Amino acid sequence: MGGWRATASAAQFIPPHPTLSVLRQAVQGCRGCELYRYANQAVFGEGPRTARLMFVGEQPGDQEDRAGHPFVGPAGKVLDAAFAAAGIDRRKVYLTNIVKHFKFVRRELTKRRLHKPPALTEVRACQPWLREEIRLVKPEIVIALGSTAAKGLLGSDFSVTRDRGKPFRSEWAGTVLPTVHPSSVLRAPTGAGRERAREEFFADIRRLAVLLRSKAS
Repeated sequence: MGGWRATASAAQFIPPHPTLSVLRQAVQGCRGCELYRYANQAVFGEGPRTARLMFVGEQPGDQEDRAGHPFVGPAGKVLDAAFAAAGIDRRKVYLTNIVKHFKFVRRELTKRRLHKPPALTEVRACQPWLREEIRLVKPEIVIALGSTAAKGLLGSDFSVTRDRGKPFRSEWAGTVLPTVHPSSVLRAPTGAGRERAREEFFADIRRLAVLLRSKAS
């Protein structure tokens, strides 16, 4: 993916005075990094304009790239189960990713596309879209799902392993609660290891629900 300048940014592709619906259309023309060349489409965030919670993942996966919607693949099913356990209505939250295009490598001898983490330069290039989503939705709490999202919101030195489940202040995202990405549950060893990873993730989402209720009281 050579030829992309590290100084590139999505900022120039954001229209003036945008709404969420305008941004959702505009992101398809984004050339802020070269990931657009390989993905089927950009996957913008979805959810109500008045959502109190915004969940931010790393990037769309294979199924999200094909469908054009965030968190509709296996990781999304884990997130849905965590929502149900915590009493959170998915229809009332805003779901998005810090990077809007799917980055992948192809597995040898097959057509399968395997997730590849975005580079820091790609995360930075795509951040203007997330900044606009946060500015327009004004969520009370932003949940960073995984290291890439957490570092993008809280700084490159932030450690999800050390501080997951704790609320932090961010200069451009208000209250941020970091946890692991739901895909990490699926990558955990089968058996007791996966069940423990699942319960720890569910506990983080339940903690979020308690925090949200405390803000409302």
